[in-house]
Amino acid sequence: MLRQFRQVDVFTTTPYRGNPVAVVIGADGLSAEQMQQFANWTNLSETTFVSVHPDSVKADYKVRIFTPGRELPFAGHPTLGTCHAWLESGGQPRQDGVVVQECAAGLIEIRHGGDGLAFAAPPLLRSGPVDEELAKTVASVLDVPRAGIVDMQWADNGPGWLAVLLESAEAVLAVRPGPTDMDLGVVGPLPAGSSEAFEVRAFFQKDGVTAEDPVTGSLNASIGQWLFGSGRASAPYVARQGTVLGRQGRVHVSQDETGQVWVGGGTVTCITGTVEI
Repeated sequence: MLRQFRQVDVFTTTPYRGNPVAVVIGADGLSAEQMQQFANWTNLSETTFVSVHPDSVKADYKVRIFTPGRELPFAGHPTLGTCHAWLESGGQPRQDGVVVQECAAGLIEIRHGGDGLAFAAPPLLRSGPVDEELAKTVASVLDVPRAGIVDMQWADNGPGWLAVLLESAEAVLAVRPGPTDMDLGVVGPLPAGSSEAFEVRAFFQKDGVTAEDPVTGSLNASIGQWLFGSGRASAPYVARQGTVLGRQGRVHVSQDETGQVWVGGGTVTCITGTVEI
């Protein structure tokens, strides 16, 4: 059966400078095994599958999110890329200006803003300090002095992030991580007066080696919640990610009057067609 397919670049308005996600529209009837096999074949960090008949009466559509090896309850750049593809394919939200996505993590609101689409950051599943033994292990993995780590917190909103704050963006760009089985997010401030406030990098294990994600919505969401909550950042700010990989990801992080954190950026379609699954 032929299904609509799009590959969307996220957190950029310039094609091939952000983080791509593959989106299959009209995935009703596909099994989890079929989805996983297709996601393994695309070999992107995430592939999403959109069903037009969500389980929740409040949702506009249901999405399942797969890496090449497993299903995720939530991920940030796939959320924005999927919403972009759904709208572009003719999707009509029930509420003006608000799209409600159903995923394994629950209902996620997405809205239009001046900087593109933005999603409401989901609650953290795990937060709080890291014990000193693990902190030393993380410092060793990142090959940075323990004293060079300003702070470290669990910032898990699904993928399992552990967030590490370094002294500067320069220190973040200098990181050359060793092998790890953890999902590590590293952040450091840019000099005052810069157009962006923070440099962000994301590391995880892929095929037995440490890989780097170009631009990461879920990590920027949880880092935003941490930095706002600890008083280390004020809203809104823009984070830069993907620099080492030759990308130009820009993530806009804001907070509304209720304290809800929103994470957004540009989205642009790079490939349109159909796939047979």
